[in-house]
Amino acid sequence: MHELTAQQARRVAVRAQLLGADRPTDLLDAVRHLSLLQVEPTAAVAPSAHVVAWSRLGASYRTSVLDGLVADGSLVELHSMLRPAEDLALYRAEMAAWPGPGELKPWQVDLVGWVEANDDTRRDILAQLHDEGPCTARELPDTTLVPWQSSGWNNDRNVRRLLDMMVQRGEVAVAGTEGRDKLWDLAERVYPDVVPVPLEEAFRIRGARRLRALGIARQRATVSPGEPNDVGPVGEEARVEGLRGTWRVDPSYLHDLDDLEGRTALLSPLDRLVFDRKRMAELFRFDYQLEMYKPAAKRRWGYWALPVLHGDQLVGKVDASADRDAGVLRVNAVHEDGRWNRSLRSAVDDEIASLGRWLGLVVER
Repeated sequence: MHELTAQQARRVAVRAQLLGADRPTDLLDAVRHLSLLQVEPTAAVAPSAHVVAWSRLGASYRTSVLDGLVADGSLVELHSMLRPAEDLALYRAEMAAWPGPGELKPWQVDLVGWVEANDDTRRDILAQLHDEGPCTARELPDTTLVPWQSSGWNNDRNVRRLLDMMVQRGEVAVAGTEGRDKLWDLAERVYPDVVPVPLEEAFRIRGARRLRALGIARQRATVSPGEPNDVGPVGEEARVEGLRGTWRVDPSYLHDLDDLEGRTALLSPLDRLVFDRKRMAELFRFDYQLEMYKPAAKRRWGYWALPVLHGDQLVGKVDASADRDAGVLRVNAVHEDGRWNRSLRSAVDDEIASLGRWLGLVVER
């Protein structure tokens, strides 16, 4: 059992996310370490995956590098996450076991029943992709006999929901984009030909990869779409000063915790340092929500406010937006958590200026 102070726990998390003073220099190596980049097309500043890459690599990062890694197949999209292509070996057995191993739960039985009821549509989609190559969802036939029913969000989105199931089954995959629409193709033409890792071993390796990327995490956490926030029994047990329960920690990060050289960084709202809001609040005592879905009058920090990391603390938010037509990066507000000193304000100003240069925009405040 490791006994960690709150500061030491934060430093483990920062170090694991490659946000210390020593920046990575190779994007593919960085993604292999982080295990994923979340795909989110919202570009209030820039798409999240690019902001995450810039916050790690800094001024040397070019968006064409990430685009190139996707184009040449080094990174593939699975469950709205860009992952190293070789990691598909860790998901193949789960795809083959869809909708899950062992005795099925009622909701899994319902999924199987819905896909079986619309098997003709599934086959039509596979046939069209085979013959025509990548297509958007709107170009694929909706011949479903049983429409998808939900609480309202996904009603009448039959083809998109069926494509989601077909991704989980390993039949189709995202092959690129056309504007804001995803292009779909047969998985065999997108994914590398890798030998599947057996299911239980794959779950263990995925948990270990997740813990390496997070540094410290709960063994169990609330279910999260796309990628879990918990890590299972991997790593070693730890207690964090002032927090209830136990954590799992990657012991490789436990050296020199009292001598972390940090830096100031602007983070995507979907950055993994802050994406698990419960973990963020526990470790960093940081109050933050992504407010893009809130009415403007109810926003406290802004549509797509960027959390500010300083050393091992989250200290504020920068409400900024890119107006590419006008050629400016508009900084609507800088929200300080607590009282900033002159040095911290200067460091944040430097990061805002760096963000503007990276985007090729003039900062307007």
